[in-house]
Amino acid sequence: MPDFTLILLAGLLVVMIFFTWRSSRKRKNEAETMQNKLVPGAEVMTQHGIFGTLISLDDEKNEAIVETTPGTRLRLHRQTIVRVVEPEELAHADDDIVAEDEELVEATDADVELPVEDATEPEFGERIEKPKRSPRKKPTETAE
Repeated sequence: MPDFTLILLAGLLVVMIFFTWRSSRKRKNEAETMQNKLVPGAEVMTQHGIFGTLISLDDEKNEAIVETTPGTRLRLHRQTIVRVVEPEELAHADDDIVAEDEELVEATDADVELPVEDATEPEFGERIEKPKRSPRKKPTETAE
């Protein structure tokens, strides 16, 4: 009769190979779909979070030209382009940012209590004048 741990290890090995094969296949399909979407005029995002419009692709040099703002063009390595951004994603992202900002403003207006400042206490980093001392007398001088 075969050892139970040997069967368990063989089963684990088969499961690991299956998941590795499946994930590599999935990654390959995603890379192909992104390459098909990479055409001049597409809105793209780089690894560093820079959004821009793809101007051109050079397969020989493996470079891409991305225009971030009108007149500002960046020459990037082609592999730094992470994804092609769909126009609906941009619209939803802007709406979410505006909604979060409005919620933040409402929350801060309602919850913030301003502290009452004491006029005698200096503000952080504010210099105050030290009281002037009377000049020191030398030990040789005697008080008359």
